[in-house]
Amino acid sequence: MYRQTKDPAAQDPGWVDDVLFAGRPTDVCLRLPEPVDRATLHRLVTEAQARLVAAGLRPGGAAALRLPPSLSYVVNLLATWRSGGQAVLLDHRLTDHEVDRALRRLTPQVVVAPVRTGGGALKVFVDVTERVTGYADRPAVSGHAVIQLSSGSTGPSKVIGRTAADLVAEVERYTRIDGVALPGERIILLPSMVHVLGLVGGLLYGLHARVELVPPERLGGDAVLAAIAAQDTPATVLGVPFHIGLLASTRPDRPLPQFTRMTTGGELVPPAVVQAFTDRHGVPLGNMYGMTEVGVIGTDLHGSHRPAIAPAPGIEVRESDGELLISCPASPYVGLSDPDRWADGWLRTRDAGTVDPVTGLVTVRGRLDSQVSVGGLKVDLTEVEATLTGLPGVAAAVVTYDDGITAYVQPDGPLSGDALDRLLAERLAGYKRPRTLHLVAQLPRTTTGKLVRSLDVLRTAAP
Repeated sequence: MYRQTKDPAAQDPGWVDDVLFAGRPTDVCLRLPEPVDRATLHRLVTEAQARLVAAGLRPGGAAALRLPPSLSYVVNLLATWRSGGQAVLLDHRLTDHEVDRALRRLTPQVVVAPVRTGGGALKVFVDVTERVTGYADRPAVSGHAVIQLSSGSTGPSKVIGRTAADLVAEVERYTRIDGVALPGERIILLPSMVHVLGLVGGLLYGLHARVELVPPERLGGDAVLAAIAAQDTPATVLGVPFHIGLLASTRPDRPLPQFTRMTTGGELVPPAVVQAFTDRHGVPLGNMYGMTEVGVIGTDLHGSHRPAIAPAPGIEVRESDGELLISCPASPYVGLSDPDRWADGWLRTRDAGTVDPVTGLVTVRGRLDSQVSVGGLKVDLTEVEATLTGLPGVAAAVVTYDDGITAYVQPDGPLSGDALDRLLAERLAGYKRPRTLHLVAQLPRTTTGKLVRSLDVLRTAAP
């Protein structure tokens, strides 16, 4: 029988009220589309706490949340923290096999999963009836407030933990970044709150800064524009590059003076996509660079330094042999001590980049493994990929090195390999051009919308 003790894994629940429930009880914090004020959210969280405790959650234990984006997810997440527990975030799109493997490793005391969902496949926030069940009668595996699985775009997911102090510090960083949504404004929230951008940059920052969080009714350009138009207050769209494409191809049917900017995290955005978005909507496209391990690292929310970014307040970035390193006092990995990823207070990003010694601006060049040698000549696969994605008829592309430069291309309409070859021959030297081209109807993506770069997955997707 698990006994409550002063276990180091126990979380002080006071930070939740201090950081996230500030403001007037009547302030609206969520629109789903019905408004949810702070008093209602507080009541729902208190009721969820009672259910979690009744199912076996104790201070120092963990609750695994396998919930789609929903009010239920928000409520159970906050209830877990207010109960002094660790929240293990499992993307609802994971398979049963992936979930079972994670549960065996992380041994939460309770699991919260949906019994029934409603709203349709493209609905951003769904209606959920959840069930809380007991799982393991033991403390959490670490003293972190939240456990997340990395997106796994280049290989198996890593188990990453962040403390309450980490989360509070990141929320504070957001308040000091020029260009974020301000109190009384809105964030049109598109990324999943299971992952770091939606979790901290959306949910936690919004609750702390008294910014309304507004998920659109559905994941489509028209629905996003409708969410912007629904209120008169300024609105910032928060998303990933996939969402930029949705908006760049959607023409508003009326002026939207409320549309302040869009901020994107995740992959580098090709210049052609940036231009298409700004031409269409006439608002800044801000860029954000971060990692699950440490959250936001740098930003350029006004789009004035592209492709460079300014380090976020309190974050130190340095360059070592062409790789970007981030200050990180403790290893963020659970059950893993890998000096190749973290050592002596520095986290290796595995991203190539430079730090300007005068301005401090950081330029992310892409993956560190994108530099390859072809016939003794250095080729940056990021350049090849950017060239491909800028071609007419190309929706997305992934370029790898597999016994030669190999490109996996997702067409946007009719496209042939011969046509691609001709276009590339006009733009790239012969040694830079892909030796093999695969046209793929739909390139595989992670649950966060990033393109998967695992060779095994790409080979399987190719015809």
